[in-house]
Amino acid sequence: MPEGPSVRKFQLLIFPFVGQVVAKVGGSSRKINVNDLNALRLQDSQVHGKNLYLAFVAAGAPSGPTAGGTVLQKEAAAVACSAVQGGQEQVCAPHPHPQDGELQELQRSGSEAPDATEGPGNWLRFHFGLFGSVRANEFSRANKANKRGDWKDPVPRLILHFERGGFLVFYNCRMHWCSSPRADPASDILSMEFHRGQALDALRAPKPICYTLLDQRYFSGLGNIIKNEILYMAKIHPLTRGSLLALSDRERLLDCAIQFTSDWLHRKLRGQGLHPHIYQREQCPLGHPVMKGAFGPSGGFKRLTWWCPQCQPEVM
Repeated sequence: MPEGPSVRKFQLLIFPFVGQVVAKVGGSSRKINVNDLNALRLQDSQVHGKNLYLAFVAAGAPSGPTAGGTVLQKEAAAVACSAVQGGQEQVCAPHPHPQDGELQELQRSGSEAPDATEGPGNWLRFHFGLFGSVRANEFSRANKANKRGDWKDPVPRLILHFERGGFLVFYNCRMHWCSSPRADPASDILSMEFHRGQALDALRAPKPICYTLLDQRYFSGLGNIIKNEILYMAKIHPLTRGSLLALSDRERLLDCAIQFTSDWLHRKLRGQGLHPHIYQREQCPLGHPVMKGAFGPSGGFKRLTWWCPQCQPEVM
C-alpha cells in the first residue's frame, strides 16, 4: 500500500481543488453514498501517516482550511518548494525535534481509528490498498492484461468533478466518514512535529525491530519498503530485538528513517523513481546474496522482508 511519501504527494495533487464546490460525482464505492458529496465544498485536506483526510462542508459555508490543515499545507508546500528550487538535489534539512521533557502520552486511537459518524459535511478518510492512488485531471490506464488476458482500466472508487473544471480520481481505497482526523503528528515520520525521543523509546521494545517499525502508533507513514531499506542502511538484522540495540544503533536507525523517507518524498515531487538497495533485490549493493522471509507478530499480518546476512548480521 502507498506509504507516507506517496500519500503526501496525493495531498499536493488535491491542493488546487481546496475551496471548490463538487459539481458531479461518480465511482464504484459501496462504503459511502457518493451522491452525498454533490454540491459540497472541499474545505481542507490533511495527511496523517498513510491516511488522507478530506473535509467537506455545505457550499455556502466560508471557504478556507482549518487551522490544523493550514499547518500541514504550509509544511507540504515548503517541501515542494525546496524540492524544485534551483534544481538542487539535496534533501530537506532534518526535522526539528522536541526535547525529551515535552514527551506526551501517545494516543492509541491515532490516525487508524477515527470516530465514525454518518452523513456528509465532515471528514472523509481514505486508506489506500496495494495499488491505491489519486490522479488529478486524468484516469489510470491498464499497463498490462489481467489473468483473462483483458486490457481493462482500473475502476475508480470515487470521482469528483469540480465547478471550475478539473477532477480528482481515487483508486483502490477504503473510505468512511469521521468527525475529525484523530491523529498524533508526533508519530508521523514526515511531520515537522515528529518526536524523536518518543520514537527512540519505541525502538527499545523487546521484540523484533521489524515489527516495531511497522507499528503505526509510533511510526505513522512508515511502510514495508521504508522498513527494508532503513534496516539495510543501518546494518541491522530485521529480527534483532530492540532491547538488544545500543542507543547509538537506535539513533542511527532513526536517522536513516527520517533521511530516507524525506529523500523519497523529494524524489516523488521531482517525478523520479525509487531505486531500492535491498527491497525485492537478489543482491545487496556490495554483491552479497539477499535473503527473503515473511515476518510478523504471532497472529498478526506477515510482511515480506529482504536482508543481507553479511551486511546485517543477526544479534543473538
